[in-house]
Amino acid sequence: MAINIKLLAEICKTPGAPGFEQKVRKLVLQELEGLVDEVETDNLGNVYAIKRGTGDKKVMIGAHMDEIGFMVTHIDDKGFIRFHTLGGFDPKTLTAQRVIIHGKKDIIGVMASKPIHVMSPEERNKVAKLSDYFIDTGLPKEEIEKYVKIGDPITREREFIEMGECVNSKSLDNRLAVFILLETLRQLKGKEVPYDVYGVFTVQEEVGIRGANVASLRIKPDFGFGLDTTIAFDLPGAAPHEMITKLGEGTAIKIMDASTICDYRMVDFMKKTADAKQIKWQPEILTAGGTDTAGIQRMTEGGSIAGAVSIPTRHLHQVIEMAHKADIQASIDLLTACCMEIDQHDWSF
Repeated sequence: MAINIKLLAEICKTPGAPGFEQKVRKLVLQELEGLVDEVETDNLGNVYAIKRGTGDKKVMIGAHMDEIGFMVTHIDDKGFIRFHTLGGFDPKTLTAQRVIIHGKKDIIGVMASKPIHVMSPEERNKVAKLSDYFIDTGLPKEEIEKYVKIGDPITREREFIEMGECVNSKSLDNRLAVFILLETLRQLKGKEVPYDVYGVFTVQEEVGIRGANVASLRIKPDFGFGLDTTIAFDLPGAAPHEMITKLGEGTAIKIMDASTICDYRMVDFMKKTADAKQIKWQPEILTAGGTDTAGIQRMTEGGSIAGAVSIPTRHLHQVIEMAHKADIQASIDLLTACCMEIDQHDWSF
């Protein structure tokens, strides 16, 4: 089955820095029309897509809508803009990048720093810092201030492309998960599910899993799935134990990350479901970084039985993130199967 590249590209290019997800939220709401029984939003901006089941339990799936970005903090006398990061950045990845400042109208800027030609030998050998960068729009201060104010969000600019058997874009983290959740709900349309499925498109994950925490408190799920990208470090120079996952080797079933040790019963259920459906999968142990899985698992009385579907992705938190189309489809297939058959597993300790 070919994935809907046009929809995935549209989701990736639509801006949505943490706390400023309104444009991608609007797109999600449009795509949800007719897919589920109910759609709700909350004060924080989470979107709840609810498909009613036949049983009395609740399944929550969390896919965050936000992408790493920036916020305007200062405009100097010459119109250069300083910023604060929203989410985690490796400073060197900012070099020579274009960004979009979302003010009264969108303004294109470039991440700039001191030219290497005028650096001292000591400066050339220093590791780049975020404070070394500023944004140049080519406009003077008086023109910039017509459209841009302190506190406006900034996102990165980069075209979505297909590369061989892969897709490549900014913000695959976590627009891949947004796409996969939409396509899973599309697969479930017209089918009977055993329990209520809450597909939650969450906000502000990149700055602390905030949306998932709020959503889990509201839903009080019995079962939960995080849905997010994970590191594929299958690159030259990587030792086998460093790779985490590999592109093209299937969807990943999370065992743990820095914020969650997945429930062993859920891990067992996901593995058995994948094997029974002949869905290619690989285990994921990520020793740094967290996902919405943590909020889904912990932010409800007694906790939920939680795990995660992870999408192997190279070059995370850069504008050249890459994922394999087959792994994307496998993620849709596994999540769909889990929602359909979650009542058939022995959940006792």
